[in-house]
Amino acid sequence: MAIGDIIVGIDVGTSKVSLVIGEVNNFNQIEVICTANHRCNGIQRGKIIDENEIASCISKLIKEAETDANLRINSAYVTIPGKYITIVQNSILKEAKDKYAGISAKDVTSAIIQAKDIDIPEGKQIIDIVENQFILDNGKVVADPIGSLSGSFTLKAQVILADREYIRQLVYIFKKANLEIDGIVPVTLAQRSLALDTNELNDNVMLLDIGAGNTDIGVFEGPNFVYTNTIPLGGDTITRDIAIVLNISEEEADKLKKQYGLALKSFIDNDNEILLTTYKEDEGKKIIKSSELIEIIEARVEEIFSLVNKDITTQGIKSRINNVILTGQGITTINKSDVAGKIALNIPVKIATGRLISVVRPEYRTVYGLVRYIASRPFAKEVGSKIDNNLDNNFLVTVWERIKEFFYS
Repeated sequence: MAIGDIIVGIDVGTSKVSLVIGEVNNFNQIEVICTANHRCNGIQRGKIIDENEIASCISKLIKEAETDANLRINSAYVTIPGKYITIVQNSILKEAKDKYAGISAKDVTSAIIQAKDIDIPEGKQIIDIVENQFILDNGKVVADPIGSLSGSFTLKAQVILADREYIRQLVYIFKKANLEIDGIVPVTLAQRSLALDTNELNDNVMLLDIGAGNTDIGVFEGPNFVYTNTIPLGGDTITRDIAIVLNISEEEADKLKKQYGLALKSFIDNDNEILLTTYKEDEGKKIIKSSELIEIIEARVEEIFSLVNKDITTQGIKSRINNVILTGQGITTINKSDVAGKIALNIPVKIATGRLISVVRPEYRTVYGLVRYIASRPFAKEVGSKIDNNLDNNFLVTVWERIKEFFYS
């Protein structure tokens, strides 16, 4: 991290756009300068359906943040759903330029650049390189090989590819909001260090981020990012199910989901009566049993986990997953969702207990994780967003129509 760097992160979700501005302090920690979020319906089922609405929401967030933080923001990092991501594992053997002087920063940079040399499928482009392991010529694994007296080293890395068309849409949206894109990071990769505890960071785990409209899957084998995808169902899907089946407003459906949220009917203690106040037939009121409500929730929760199970089984990675970690506002408020997940997946499931989970508000967890992820990159040449500290000047914001290769250019 570079002390004083200011990093702007934006998470474009299915129900809202969230922003966090963080500064690297003297203790190499992220100090949050500003947070903001705005309701947005520009994405549905994981697809961008209204570029103008998203751009408008981002513009509003930026103006609010600039006023609060007394900064002019010219660029930001942004998240991307797993469905648009392809991960390529790569291994590079690199000779040290001077084996008697030890491995240099230039040797490491050269290896990382070399990791980019892969056959890129049509319609994809590189957005990130995640360097996970460096293995010295004596077999020792190190996080940072610089200065090690070794004649060679092997870099184990993941090359992250994204759909070119989705990136084109993001660039267009940010251009309309007068912002440059600093970099693009998969949702679950951004959340990993926030949602997982120390033991889980070294385990083979699946991180499930169940949000409003999407469920993002991220599979990690220790430090290695193995797989990611998106299921287009989430908490809002459950709300709509309740509203449709019970014939009530979505507002009341959401309230009932939060009040009686339970993923399994078998755990009902008392089958209370519920008065529906926005029932759309008869006199506008109806009484049901809480079990009727929970049956609706249970069916959709079961479907979400079943689709995840089908996906990881099809990919051939299910047998390698030791634990599943749940996060996201769409599921963690529903009691026994971890039990429902274990039944459907036949893998141990728990709600995320990462150290920072409890201190970061749910609506900002993904974007805060994004800022932390960017700040923690060990070999990045620059990570700070483009910031102007004087709001009164006539600084001209130039928006590049390409993704900035901010790590190793």
